[in-house]
Amino acid sequence: MPMDKKKRVILRLEHISQSYVVNSGVKDVLHDISFDVYHNEFLVILGPGHCGKSVLLRIVAGLEKPVSGSVYLEGKKLSESDKRIGMVFQELALMPWRTVMGNVEFGLQIAGIDKKTRREIAQKYIDLVKLTGFEKAYPNQLSGGMKQRVGIARAYASNPDILLMDEPFGQLDAQTRYLMEEEIQRIWQQERKTIIFVTNNIEEAVYLGDRIILLSSCPATVKEIYEIDISRPRDVTDPEFLKIRKEVSENTDLAL
Repeated sequence: MPMDKKKRVILRLEHISQSYVVNSGVKDVLHDISFDVYHNEFLVILGPGHCGKSVLLRIVAGLEKPVSGSVYLEGKKLSESDKRIGMVFQELALMPWRTVMGNVEFGLQIAGIDKKTRREIAQKYIDLVKLTGFEKAYPNQLSGGMKQRVGIARAYASNPDILLMDEPFGQLDAQTRYLMEEEIQRIWQQERKTIIFVTNNIEEAVYLGDRIILLSSCPATVKEIYEIDISRPRDVTDPEFLKIRKEVSENTDLAL
């Protein structure tokens, strides 16, 4: 795949395929997926439900190995669980016995960062996600959107080069989801980390993405790549936005 000379490639996927043994048979999930991810871009991976988007993200995260193909991070083959890649799951798995501060600083604590330094780093990202004043709160005292903010702060605190987000707003109500879409754009524009964001929501994909990688139904292949050249903040009623949304929608497979 040729490199765009105007953009620096930070991550490259080459011919990724994945299969599983299911009920004594083989189920193909991903087939020959290749694309580049550019430095500092907001890339959205879009596709119907159960097409393998999350599987692809887990491969990029180094959490599982593909049956064929390779992932390259800045030109070098990706090692397992590379610390330059962080991940925000839909299921956040916040530790209920730890406060907001305790959850955000956990990765830094495991890494052996001294208490004073890790508290300063954690506070920076708690402030960034607008949870200042909730440092001593526990997860059961937080709303769904606030819990997502904790997960985002925790991921950013580890200072990854690439942040993976697996349908992070899928379980939120519509109003909270819209607010979180605005927030993640604000944080991305401020921090300028490369984000790979998985969703099956077409409007969300067009609202957030610099580019959209559209996957087919399972076994997933790259069906189309869309460049979203609309200035931010985006207006979902803008004719250009509606035009792109319609084009993507008409090209998206139905969920199986």
